[in-house]
Amino acid sequence: MSMVSRKRTLFVALCVLCTVLFAGSAFAEEKIIKIGTLFPLTGPSAVSGQNCLNSVLAAAEVINNANPDLNIPLAEKAGLLDGYKVVIVKADHQGKPDVAKSEAERLYNQEGVFAIIGSYNSSATKPASAVAERAKKLFLCGASSSAALTERDFKYFFRHAPTDAIESKEFTDYIEYLNKEKNAGIKTIGLFYENTEFGKHAADEGKKAAKEIGLEVVADVPFNNAATNLSSEVQTLKAANPDVVFGAALGADYSLWVRTMKQVNWLPKMAVNYCTGYQNPAVQKELAGDGDYFMGGMSFSPELAQKFMPEAIKVQEKYYRPLANQEFDSDSLQEGVMLLILAQAIEKAGGLDTEKVREILATETFVSPLSLSGEVAFEPGGQNVKALSVITQMKDLKYNTIYPTKYQDSEPMYPMAPWDKR
Repeated sequence: MSMVSRKRTLFVALCVLCTVLFAGSAFAEEKIIKIGTLFPLTGPSAVSGQNCLNSVLAAAEVINNANPDLNIPLAEKAGLLDGYKVVIVKADHQGKPDVAKSEAERLYNQEGVFAIIGSYNSSATKPASAVAERAKKLFLCGASSSAALTERDFKYFFRHAPTDAIESKEFTDYIEYLNKEKNAGIKTIGLFYENTEFGKHAADEGKKAAKEIGLEVVADVPFNNAATNLSSEVQTLKAANPDVVFGAALGADYSLWVRTMKQVNWLPKMAVNYCTGYQNPAVQKELAGDGDYFMGGMSFSPELAQKFMPEAIKVQEKYYRPLANQEFDSDSLQEGVMLLILAQAIEKAGGLDTEKVREILATETFVSPLSLSGEVAFEPGGQNVKALSVITQMKDLKYNTIYPTKYQDSEPMYPMAPWDKR
């Protein structure tokens, strides 16, 4: 090899070495905060799980970029802690509790995430958050509504959403309002719920609240989630013919329930739903007019947000809609909110010390323009004491707010119009 060739080879080698060293140095100095998400991205609740993931991704965009147009804490500057970027590491629990547990372990132990946000299904949130508690790692929950989740005296678990107990009381308050102000004559109740952590606790809270106002429970109907046929269960409801049904059915199960009631040509006078497929705009578009007149508890609707949560609409249009191709729903929005609350706690802690961040989450009140109450504060056990919801009623793909009267924008349509009168 000639002298010129050797010099050229040496020069190329030095350039490659410098590139590798520079890249390694840049990687070592990269300032990131890894946050895990744990949602049902496949299985019967996959549509809702993907919406929840997209909401967290949208919240990460709010944090990572300078957004002076958004009146949200930390939105004006890019990143956290003088330049740290949030990186989302996603996992799919498929709606299965055992998978949720193993995926939580993987996210903490192998991926090294600082915290996990999830898991939509209460039955998945329960074991996954237990993993976090044992490891003394943070677990933030937007939407899982089982009251039992915040009755475990956990220190590292925090939830935004109203519980089934809170919603059950709101449902029965509304029934009393209808009976008194509208002479509704509601005397009997049926429970229709998936046979899971979420469904069973919702039904228990519904029965408890119904008893307190003297409603007679005439139907108690569980079903297996991801069902392919609900004819028997709906026929049981029809035979009991309750005045009102409290429903706890997620995603495709909710859609199947509504369609099956149409097939057997039966409806109660009123159907009001917990944190369920009722809230999902994609499910409502699929049902079209068949979804009309059903009711449900919600912490967000586009109509409600226009008046009480304008910043949520801005985030929806800027970051969420390009990802999800639809509006927020209550469940998805609350998952994104939890990342924004965690970001505030990290910033106030001045670093990534889990114990400092946990203490701030447990003791401070956070400004939250994307929450209906405008604030978030957690009591011992992790429940958000500022959690609010309203009762809405679906008509023509619009969520009309009907209760409490403070938020009401429409009169309730009661009783539900029969299938042959639509």
